[in-house]
This record gives sequence, structure tokens and C-alpha cells, in this order.
Amino acid sequence: MAGYRKLGRTSSQRKALLRNQVTNLLYHGKIVTTESKAKEIRKIAEGMIALAVKEKDNFETVTVTTKVARKDKDGKRVKEVVDGKKVTVYDNVEKTIKKDSASRLHARKQMMKYLYPITEVPAENAGRKRNTKKVNLSEKLFEEIAPKYANRNGGYTRIVKIGPRKGDAAMEVLIELV
Repeated sequence: MAGYRKLGRTSSQRKALLRNQVTNLLYHGKIVTTESKAKEIRKIAEGMIALAVKEKDNFETVTVTTKVARKDKDGKRVKEVVDGKKVTVYDNVEKTIKKDSASRLHARKQMMKYLYPITEVPAENAGRKRNTKKVNLSEKLFEEIAPKYANRNGGYTRIVKIGPRKGDAAMEVLIELV
């Protein structure tokens, strides 16, 4: 007996389908799919959430000093003339950053290896590249999802049966984060 469902697809198609569904589940919190796909998605998603819960507090906060270009009211860099050349003016700024430990960094890379990158587009700019922003799903796992499940031992997803699909009578289910 196989350790996973083949879902009637080649291995590359199956991996792409599962990556897409897991990414959407973690981004939106719930998706509607067939029962067999949901059971496969559950395995992968719960593994990722468990990894995020395990590594959620495994970082240190560090203060660093960086050089940042000074900008005017229009958001353009301020330049001044030095020895006959235009040179950008820089200011020293102190920032506090989170420095991941080695195990948390490894967990983050494992997540990013599996999850698809997501670009969020505002509703008023649909179809335009402008004002889009990239969503860091591994950061969302560590910052939002993992703290919710910190004192829970597994069972991070729920599968609710909706009923048979009209076209082929396949059992449709709602899989959601608890």
C-alpha cells in the first residue's frame, strides 16, 4: 500500500497541485476541495504548522546601524555637490532586527522551498503591477499562525463535508485552520 494518494495525476502535476492548495490554505485559512485532496493537504499543512510552532520563539533581537539615503518630500534621494560631483547624502539609522537561529532559518527555508510565492494585489488596482506587495508566507506562519497553536498538540486543521459536487458527484469538503 502506498504512503500517499496519487490523485490520478503524474508526480509533477500532483506536487504542483498540493503545493498550490497548501499555499492557499495557509494564506486564506480555508479552501474547498475534494475529500481525497483535503486529506493529503492536511498532512503537509499540519507538518508545516508544527514546524512553525516548534521554532516560533527561536530568534534573538539585534540592534544594527545602517546607512540610509536621505530623501526629500517627493521621496527622491537628496544629492549634494562634493568636489564637483553629485553625491547622495546618507544618514546613519539604528534598526532592531530579528536574527533567526540556525534551526529556525532551516525551518524557514524548508517552508519557502515548498510554498509558492504570493503577490497581493489591492482590489482597486486589479490587473496592474503597481502597488502590489509580496506576502512572506513563512513569516505569516511564524508570526500569526504558530502563536495560535502554541499550546495545542496537533490537529491544526478541520475537514467538514459539504456534499457531492454537481458535475461528477465527488465528495466536496471544506478544509480550514481550526
